[in-house]
Amino acid sequence: MEQIDWYILIGTLVFIVLYGTYKARGSQNVTDYLKGGSDSRWWTIGLSVMATQASAITFLSTPGQAFHSGMGFVQFYFGLPIAMVIICLVFIPIYHRLKVFTAYEYLETRFDLKTRTLTAILFLIQRGLAAGITIFAPAIILSAVLGWDLIQLNIIIGVLVIIYTVSGGTKAVSVTQKQQMGVIFGGMFIAFLIILNYLPLDINFDKAMQIAGASGKLDVLDFSFNLENKYTFWSGIIGGSFLALSYFGTDQSQVQRYLSGRSMKEMQMGMIFNGLLKVPMQFFILLVGVMVFVFYQFNTSPLHFNPSSVKDVMESEFAQEYQSLEAEKTQIEKEIRAKQLTFSVMKDTDDKSGILSEIATLNTQEASLRDQAKKTIKKANPDAEVNDKDYVFIHFILNNLPKGLIGLLLAVILSAAMSSTASELNALGSTTTIDLYKRNKKGRSDKHYVNASKWFTMLWGAIAIGVACVANLFENLIELVNIIGSIFYGNVLGIFLLAFFFRYVKSRAVFIAAIITQAIIVYIWWIDLMPYLWLNLAGSALVIFIAFILQGIIGNKENK
Repeated sequence: MEQIDWYILIGTLVFIVLYGTYKARGSQNVTDYLKGGSDSRWWTIGLSVMATQASAITFLSTPGQAFHSGMGFVQFYFGLPIAMVIICLVFIPIYHRLKVFTAYEYLETRFDLKTRTLTAILFLIQRGLAAGITIFAPAIILSAVLGWDLIQLNIIIGVLVIIYTVSGGTKAVSVTQKQQMGVIFGGMFIAFLIILNYLPLDINFDKAMQIAGASGKLDVLDFSFNLENKYTFWSGIIGGSFLALSYFGTDQSQVQRYLSGRSMKEMQMGMIFNGLLKVPMQFFILLVGVMVFVFYQFNTSPLHFNPSSVKDVMESEFAQEYQSLEAEKTQIEKEIRAKQLTFSVMKDTDDKSGILSEIATLNTQEASLRDQAKKTIKKANPDAEVNDKDYVFIHFILNNLPKGLIGLLLAVILSAAMSSTASELNALGSTTTIDLYKRNKKGRSDKHYVNASKWFTMLWGAIAIGVACVANLFENLIELVNIIGSIFYGNVLGIFLLAFFFRYVKSRAVFIAAIITQAIIVYIWWIDLMPYLWLNLAGSALVIFIAFILQGIIGNKENK
């Protein structure tokens, strides 16, 4: 990195922290601190909601996902607009009418304290783990690629977020997320334009898409019912809808974003804005990954993108085997480049199917070499992480972007990490204060609860840093966060659906059903019975079904 990259990176991050601290100064009562004064406009809500979900993992993993597997991952988000409509019609009116600080307060009015407490604890467990991952994800990748100390990076990212989240509460999170989303959108758009500019003069956007399409990178829709496929139209529409309903409707890190709205209409418009923009945003980020694939059709790429894994194998007895694979890949790259250059000068009237088919075959051979390289790395180090999707985009940034823009793209990654982590810590502190602490420490002053929330936020920040420091890379990072959520979200959503729509079911049946369901879902995930997206539907259906059975057994002895 050049000096200007450091100036841009550090300057961007320091500005965000100072701006958030300054804009949210003086929050001394619970409403101001936990709900941002309830004066957020719809565009602030929409951007804040998007920034909370769009962590650094999104901007590191998603382009790599597209580079290796194509655009099919966008199907994961197909259920999101459906969920936004349901949340606007059902969830938001109830939360707004009851003037709750957290989503889980409603469960006590509908069921009882123990159901509210259980649901809040389930949230704290899964979101506490996820907060650690959102810090760890960019830290481990930047550590591996740049040689920065992993523990120090975890601490730096965590402390920066804690500073403005603790000082300003919800308002600090919301106002900084607008700046962070500006940096993110600007950085990704510039990266896209630079990739286009780096392609040969004869390769326009249309030809770039033909190149990507020939190798299956533009296969967006999969209508199969095969449960072996993680991302299909049906898993996105059904499983994705339930995941989005759970996440945006019951996860306090998201609920707190729209509870800060000045009116119910502002909340609803903010969520609709998110629903309309989120899928195109993810599509564009995946398209950036596809363009990176096209770029490497004309430029040399590493056999494996994770430098630490390559170092392991090159220092082992399998170094020669790995170098042999690299030599084969170099030869295939030359053939691909030659055929791509031939394709680039072909006229629109020429028959291109033959040469595109040849290019696709060569890319399949190259992908096979990458798979062989992973096996070689595993032989050298059985504990090595061989899934290198998370390293593709950062490799492109560091090796191909001009000076200055490297700092900007690194700022994008760290800004995204900070925005998500800030929302999570804010929600963890709020939930601990309102649903656990205040419930047992009634009658204290507003200032007391604000200070308690600050201390709890700091505590969760320390826990998140601790989780980040002991975490291990697990497959594709964007999948890991969604897996953690899917294990818990379905059960929590089912509890809320019972509360909203099934007055017949009472508190005792719901409480027992929730505990049984959580154990079953963890077991289903452990034995890998179904793709993780379907866990959201399974958890919701299970808790509702079991609660009905138990209610029939228990009868109507409860008053609530």
